[in-house]
Amino acid sequence: MIKKRTPDGDAFAALSIAVIRLSSHLQAEGDALAKPAGQTSARWQVLAAADHAPMSVADAARALGLARQGVQRIADLLEGEGLIAYRVNPVHQRAKLMELTEAGKRVFADIATRQTVWANEHGAIYGEDRLRQAAGLINEMIADFQSKRDQG
Repeated sequence: MIKKRTPDGDAFAALSIAVIRLSSHLQAEGDALAKPAGQTSARWQVLAAADHAPMSVADAARALGLARQGVQRIADLLEGEGLIAYRVNPVHQRAKLMELTEAGKRVFADIATRQTVWANEHGAIYGEDRLRQAAGLINEMIADFQSKRDQG
């Protein structure tokens, strides 16, 4: 016998479905923002991680919530195109650090310029307070799921 969901459970399921649907739209929007620079949303995410701070592929994957192997594949392509460089990691001999090259900085800045206009337009529609509240709830959920995954 299937148990009936509670109103809280229904609300959680509705939010989960909405976030999944939103994710596909954000992926498409990200691809559109990155395309003029010859990139994709996934490549842009890796460039953004490397721009944030020199970090290993594994660190970038954790920060982005992506599989390490997928980030490694993208990072290797970006390196082949001269957009990132691997450098020695003083903390871990085998886990090289990704760093943007000058060409990578230009590509990232190009995408970031378009993203700023896009974010400002959409931010004005929904308002700062509502967006921060929604982001806070989603980040709380992410942290909860992450801690449960890390425990078991």
